[in-house]
Amino acid sequence: MATLLRSKLSNVATSVSNKSQAKVSGMFARMGFQAATDEEAVGFAHCDDLDFEHRQGLQMDILKTEGEPCGDEGAEPPVEGDIHYQRGGGAPLPPSGSKDQALGAGGEFGGHDKPKITAWEAGWNVTNAIQGMFVLGLPYAILHGGYLGLFLIIFAAVVCCYTGKILIACLYEENEDGEVVRVRDSYVAIANACCAPRFPTLGGRVVNVAQIIELVMTCILYVVVSGNLMYNSFPGLPVSQKSWSIIATAVLLPCAFLKNLKAVSKFSLLCTLAHFVINILVIAYCLSRARDWAWEKVKFYIDVKKFPISIGIIVFSYTSQIFLPSLEGNMQQPSEFHCMMNWTHIAACVLKGLFALVAYLTWADETKEVITDNLPGSIRAVVNIFLVAKALLSYPLPFFAAVEVLEKSLFQEGSRAFFPACYGGDGRLKSWGLTLRCALVVFTLLMAIYVPHFALLMGLTGSLTGAGLCFLLPSLFHLRLLWRKLLWHQVFFDVAIFVIGGICSVSGFVHSLEGLIEAYRTNAED
Repeated sequence: MATLLRSKLSNVATSVSNKSQAKVSGMFARMGFQAATDEEAVGFAHCDDLDFEHRQGLQMDILKTEGEPCGDEGAEPPVEGDIHYQRGGGAPLPPSGSKDQALGAGGEFGGHDKPKITAWEAGWNVTNAIQGMFVLGLPYAILHGGYLGLFLIIFAAVVCCYTGKILIACLYEENEDGEVVRVRDSYVAIANACCAPRFPTLGGRVVNVAQIIELVMTCILYVVVSGNLMYNSFPGLPVSQKSWSIIATAVLLPCAFLKNLKAVSKFSLLCTLAHFVINILVIAYCLSRARDWAWEKVKFYIDVKKFPISIGIIVFSYTSQIFLPSLEGNMQQPSEFHCMMNWTHIAACVLKGLFALVAYLTWADETKEVITDNLPGSIRAVVNIFLVAKALLSYPLPFFAAVEVLEKSLFQEGSRAFFPACYGGDGRLKSWGLTLRCALVVFTLLMAIYVPHFALLMGLTGSLTGAGLCFLLPSLFHLRLLWRKLLWHQVFFDVAIFVIGGICSVSGFVHSLEGLIEAYRTNAED
């Protein structure tokens, strides 16, 4: 009996000694020294596993503590965090009644009961965004850039298609089994991952601010152009441009009740059809004057002062990166995303290039900021009505995305939320959530009334947030998160896009701001 007891004590002591030696050797190995034996390496790995299990147990205890009821009544409910805890450090999913599950990006992060969209519906959304009202300013870009303006329309399409793809690539990582899984759900999550661990929330805050500015400015521009077009279409009516903007905003108030992208996709389909009708009408009129086209007016030199504003207009017309993570996560087949991006941007490039060139050839040096102002009175009224319909149908998508960003930033359930969640346990929108949405619609109206400069606002926004969200940040995030997996030409593309985007952003912002100040001075003198 004594011999057996001594044998067990000896085995325990030997095991403890081996584990201690293995852990010490492992520490030296992490510091750069070679491990002594294979046995010690195995022991070190085993200690790592024990350490991970201990940390995981602590994390589970914390999650269970947070999920326990305050009283002692009833049995302990199952904790959702226990199921969704990830070894990679992923946070637990939000509770079933939260906004993330109602409007999340799908996949691992979104709810499974929300409606999914097909690749065609996603394509309609992207087409609606990159072939929106801002195509009206492209002939003005050709006026100040000539053939270089046409080249930039093509170049911007290629770059924005590429940055959209690499942005989605930043949502995925390989797990321990070598499978590519979606570990992030938004632009903000990508930014936070890039700034972690030193500044884990800084990147998300920067992206949130840029997203909100971009989306709200897009909504404002739709209201501005709606009021302007209706006023110019019916100049004989005793209705001012501000009154038309108020009427347009009243029509847009039902947007406050949108709950998912399924309804937005239907609006986008109608909007795209209206866009084709507009293009056909304008191009048909231009073709009727093909004999008078001024090919000699298309120049190779540029207006150094005004062309940077045109760069902002072109970039802003291709902005779609801000809601691509949400669209990709809501697709029934996310694998079709790349194909969808290709055909939408090819179609946008061809249509924008032809529209800008044909319109400029028709009016040459008389080309105005909004090309429909060059049309004769009878045709202008018909085209402007379609344009107003397109603007009103285009409004819901950026509005829905802006509301989603605000709700996730300020009203999301959790300890870091500034305000209570906008959705109840049954998934219904609460009163303050509806108030937030209505207030956002009214804010776009007020800005449209007091800052009614369409082209300058579009150039300013495109140079500031458009270039940042479409060029600078996607290339920077791609380099930061996937550096070890990138080939040399991918690194070259990312660096080149970052440098070119930075130059265009600074120059366009400065010249747009100067133009805006000059416009206010002119209005003050008048």
